[in-house]
Amino acid sequence: MSPTPSAPQEGTRAREVARTPPGATCATPAGRTRWRRPAGPGLAALLSMAAYCLALAVHGSYPFGPRSRAVNDLGNQFVPFHARLWDLLHGTAHGDLFVNWGSGYGVPFLADFVTYLMNPFSLLVGAFPRALVDLPVFLVTLLSIGLGSALMTVLLGRLRPGPGWLRALLAVGYGLCAWVLNDGFADPMWMWGLVSLPLLGIAADWCLRRVRWVAGTLLVALAWAGNFYTAAMATLATGLVLVVRLLVDDAVAAGPGRGRPRVAGRAATMAAAGIALAAPVLTVTLRASRAAEPPPTAVYRGAPPLPDLFAQLLPGGHGSVPAPNVFVGVPALLLVAAFPWVRAVPPRVRIAWTLLAAAIAVSFVWRPTILLWHGLALPNGSPYRASFVLSGVLVMIAWLALANRPRPRELAAGASLVAVLLWCCRDRGAVGGPTWLVVVGGGAVVLAALTAPARLRARPAGRAAVAGALAGATVLTAAYTALSVATVRDGIAWFAPKLTLTEGALASRRGLTTRDDWPRSRTDPGPHEFANNDPLLLGGEGGAYYSSYVPAATARALHGLGAGWYIRGRHTLSFEDPVGRALMAVSSAQVPPVPGGPRGRYVVRRDRAAPLVTVRRGPLPGPGAGPDTVFARQERVLGAPVYEVPRLAPAPGPGPAPERAPGGWVLLGPRLPTAPPGAVAPRVGGTVFTARCAPGGAVLWYAPWFAGEVTGPGVVTRSVGRWDVTAAPLRPLGTVPADGVVRVRLAGEGHQYVPERAVGCLPAGRLDAAVRALEGPVRLTAGGHDLTARLRPGRAGSAVLALPAVSGWGCSVDGGPPRAPGAFGGLLAVPLGPGATRLHCAYAPPGLAAGLVASGAGAGAVGAVAGAAAVRRRRPRTAPPTCPAHSTPLPK
Repeated sequence: MSPTPSAPQEGTRAREVARTPPGATCATPAGRTRWRRPAGPGLAALLSMAAYCLALAVHGSYPFGPRSRAVNDLGNQFVPFHARLWDLLHGTAHGDLFVNWGSGYGVPFLADFVTYLMNPFSLLVGAFPRALVDLPVFLVTLLSIGLGSALMTVLLGRLRPGPGWLRALLAVGYGLCAWVLNDGFADPMWMWGLVSLPLLGIAADWCLRRVRWVAGTLLVALAWAGNFYTAAMATLATGLVLVVRLLVDDAVAAGPGRGRPRVAGRAATMAAAGIALAAPVLTVTLRASRAAEPPPTAVYRGAPPLPDLFAQLLPGGHGSVPAPNVFVGVPALLLVAAFPWVRAVPPRVRIAWTLLAAAIAVSFVWRPTILLWHGLALPNGSPYRASFVLSGVLVMIAWLALANRPRPRELAAGASLVAVLLWCCRDRGAVGGPTWLVVVGGGAVVLAALTAPARLRARPAGRAAVAGALAGATVLTAAYTALSVATVRDGIAWFAPKLTLTEGALASRRGLTTRDDWPRSRTDPGPHEFANNDPLLLGGEGGAYYSSYVPAATARALHGLGAGWYIRGRHTLSFEDPVGRALMAVSSAQVPPVPGGPRGRYVVRRDRAAPLVTVRRGPLPGPGAGPDTVFARQERVLGAPVYEVPRLAPAPGPGPAPERAPGGWVLLGPRLPTAPPGAVAPRVGGTVFTARCAPGGAVLWYAPWFAGEVTGPGVVTRSVGRWDVTAAPLRPLGTVPADGVVRVRLAGEGHQYVPERAVGCLPAGRLDAAVRALEGPVRLTAGGHDLTARLRPGRAGSAVLALPAVSGWGCSVDGGPPRAPGAFGGLLAVPLGPGATRLHCAYAPPGLAAGLVASGAGAGAVGAVAGAAAVRRRRPRTAPPTCPAHSTPLPK
């Protein structure tokens, strides 16, 4: 390899230190012109994106083949959220940045926006047709890989000078590290973390050089605004790297001022000011997360076995044991293994960087530090979401080894260590055939190129051959690793892709657009067939909403009125019963397909719906004296009795008799037989209940926590309830027979509770009569985050809005001061005085005002520093500038 100058404080051999030629500036190393500076970062971006695209093309993944990329939350959340962003950019959305009228029957949106859509590349969605929204979502990932690789190339040059193309090859391993291939690829917003780590590293390097405080502050703000979740991880990791550099850099200690304390203070103020600039992102999401429905309790099951942990260093596989995904490619792996033996690096430098990597790795598997990496909250899902920062540190270590020209025997020692690691981990799930091929085959090529004889490297053709071998091995092993990880993932049911914008989805969207009647009524997209956020993906106004920021008030209100939910309310569902739809002003809805029928074929159900705003004269009714059932709660909000609610009574049946329990029955169901994949489980046993209602009415069933098969008069459905986590909705179960006897058969597994008033009967015509009796507004208009209703004058009462009563709403009557509305059955309720004729309600995101104040303070601080710096620059200089401590020194 050609000599690579390094800083003397890290032990560069004296004969390898080059003299700065006359005319060269501190910022322009010898032999390098300005136009060549972007060559290394550009090469890293090009190679990393090319390798990723090559892997997807061979795999047949979108956009190069028929396989969908929309796995897990990519299809359920992020593609639909980007479709919503398209609507906002093109002015076709129902709502704005503050409110999303389409999901959850009206929910706050700003926290979703700053969490899921602030990756700057997400704005590309506006440049493509909405039907191709999957393509710009893919580009978010691809371009983040390219930019992250490019910035890592720049950061490596700030750590130690050296050829840009060598830095670029190591940066490819960072851009396609294990975290990207296993975690980040499905979360476009997290991919900004891949950019944030080198971005913050560059800002920290400016602190070491005591330059560009304002620019560094802006980089911190950019990192935190793009995605605060991964930026917090990158900031912590950057702080640790800065500590190591301060400890091993004698030039900093000998600098003006107080050396290390001054640099640390500079970095702390830079970080504080940058985070303050992005404060609205933090304050809005903090308030939204506090108001959100809490997730199921996450449990950390302990550190993975040590062999599985070490196996994650080897590229080419995907392990079945949960562990931090940290591999960074073959060249970096070999150089990291060789780093402890590179004698050109002083021992304390080697010890410090090695301990840093080891400490970060240990912190990933110790519960207290896992909480620290993840904002003091154990995540639901992988607890190793911060593993990309260790990948970045490993690439830095690899560059420190390469920049100090490791000798062949030092590289051989590293290769031996890799061989031992591969052999010891040979039976781990993360090590398979692709791992052996990548590590052994690719490692042999890399080792041969790095140890090529000097006489070969002395000739241009030889240097070109060495460079080509290194580049080819880097790109091909990275692409093959990405391919093998995707292939393994295909066999995991959890990663089965969602449908997203298929022909069926586009047809549903066209139908919803045709039937759109907002704000007079809602058009519900229905059965959550394409994604967990169908209203965002397709349009319309429904109850489906899947987000970390589902307000607890929304989840509880909808659940209390009979809607279903998943994930303990963090994924709400639309109403499936006619009364619930009427209450939420749904005039048309797509009915789910018949069980076992073809996907994408729906029946549009049209019903008379209550107005979005109804006026209730007189005081609102309180809870009744009877049992608190879902039927009673619906009648209270509707303002009229419409149900018959009989008690269930056990009847003779093939299953065991139920046992009496307070307010209901306990079923003693047997363990159900399992069926082969794709087959229907045979019906066995079951407990039968009977109830009496007027003939001809609709039968509805509500036992939210029951799991099993429910058979009614002419309808068989399957309930998937699970206490507190999955709630089944109030669901139609057929028609009351002519004899008035409703027979319900329940076949479930294990002991399960069924309320005695789980059946309600809805006589024909009662709901229509109750809806006709409701008083609506004379005129209703909806803006981006406000509603205005013109009312008929009358006696005092309340206006009830078919919106969940979340915090942030303010309502004024007849131009009066805005006041926080109350709640009625979980919906917004505003008191009206006698003769009131105008109601106006607007939403303001909680936390936004405080965030803007903090952001203004940060901007003021940055502006003051920038102004002071401008004044200093105008003063005449008395001495020429000197090169920073990290520039290449002159030989003695």
